[in-house]
Amino acid sequence: MRCLRFAQRYRTFPGLPSQTNNIAVWCLSGVVAGLLLGGCRTAKEPQEQPIQVQPRTQSPVEPVATPQVQAAETPRAQEQPASQTGEPISLFDGQTLGQWKSTDFGGQGDVYVKDGAIYLEMGNYMTGITWSGPVIRMNYEITLEAMRVQGNDFFCALTFPVADKPCTLVLGGWGGSICGLSSIDYFDASENQTTRVIHFEKGKWYFVRLRVVPNRIQAWLDGEELVDFDTTDHKIGIRVEVDLSQPLGIATWMTAGAVRNIKLRELPEQAP
Repeated sequence: MRCLRFAQRYRTFPGLPSQTNNIAVWCLSGVVAGLLLGGCRTAKEPQEQPIQVQPRTQSPVEPVATPQVQAAETPRAQEQPASQTGEPISLFDGQTLGQWKSTDFGGQGDVYVKDGAIYLEMGNYMTGITWSGPVIRMNYEITLEAMRVQGNDFFCALTFPVADKPCTLVLGGWGGSICGLSSIDYFDASENQTTRVIHFEKGKWYFVRLRVVPNRIQAWLDGEELVDFDTTDHKIGIRVEVDLSQPLGIATWMTAGAVRNIKLRELPEQAP
């Protein structure tokens, strides 16, 4: 716009003929216009140049830190005795009989809790307790402590399930020293392959451990092996006298005894 106003202002020069004036004016206008237009164009070039858009440099996006949730580790299988693979369950709290019931043999002695133990007084002939709670019939261990208080016969006859059959571990029978399983192929502990002779002291606690797994019954007394019997192709049973001790019970015969710390441990399932 400034260029046009300048040209219009100086279209004629005073003192020159009009034609000459016009030629001079046109020449001068052309020169001036060219210079001014060039200057104008030069002045505008910076605005006409395409704007170089610099690509946005994106800063690396750091992943949002998420809480690391660790999956629970699967316990590694360890080679260890089966007796250590499960937590023992107490079947006696040391204060009350709980789910133990006095067994009605007829002529039984008194049953009571004293000093953290269950006492079975001497009866005529048997005194005992029977478990009335749920039972495990295979792949388990029972541990307890037993003591002969008075008398000279068995102070602990532990009747237990072997699948759908019962069996009894006898401690101190037949005059006070015979141990074993009753019955195997209809033979008592005094006359089958599990028979052992052990001398028991009165007033002494003995630690008993019994394990039942497919095709095998094992027992230990104070950590020493007492029974290790393969039940394959053998008939397992009990004497009729302890029939009321099923499925799980403890009895004495014309003897006062006591038991405590009765615990049950379930073992991992084992194939027959």
